[in-house]
Amino acid sequence: MGRLAILKQIATAIAEEFGPDCEVVIHDLKTQNPEHSIVFIANGHITNRKIGDGPSSVVFDAIHKDPDSLEDRSGYLMKTSDGRILKSSTTFIRDENGVIHYILGINYDITKLTMIESALHSLVTPVNEMQKPKEITHSVNELLDQLIQESVELVGKPVALMNKDDKVTAIQFLNDSGAFLITKSGDKVASYFGISKYTLYSYIDVNK
Repeated sequence: MGRLAILKQIATAIAEEFGPDCEVVIHDLKTQNPEHSIVFIANGHITNRKIGDGPSSVVFDAIHKDPDSLEDRSGYLMKTSDGRILKSSTTFIRDENGVIHYILGINYDITKLTMIESALHSLVTPVNEMQKPKEITHSVNELLDQLIQESVELVGKPVALMNKDDKVTAIQFLNDSGAFLITKSGDKVASYFGISKYTLYSYIDVNK
């Protein structure tokens, strides 16, 4: 089986795997007139091209530029004449002498996906876009652990490196979050931050 036949087999499999929104095209730069480089195309309705049509800008570059400077490209965006957005990949197939013989192109129409993404964005984006999703806890002990972790993240350093002001900030955050409404939370928080309960309550009252 020749190289072109193998490429057609691969291209057909890719198109069938990803469905009618995936165009796969093969250009022959060696034996065909460059103005009619397409020798295979699946789902050509995406770009309205057919066998015998000419090269795209990427193929045109391959014809006119130094082939040694050309590298495969993946995941770049293109746009059709009717405004559809394509996510594209281009693979240069070289012969035994390193000369580009074929180009395998994949163009996936992501227009509908971008519309869905836009519609979903307003639904899944919180009012505060910096807000992180919070874990769903199963008990008040887990909730207390989560609040303690959030207080540490707020300060931005581990407890071992915290000074008094850092610990005051963390503990006041816990107080504002209602952590001390949890039974025996004072003991756990004091132990975690390496301070006495007396010091803990004095930190709560700072600036009040």
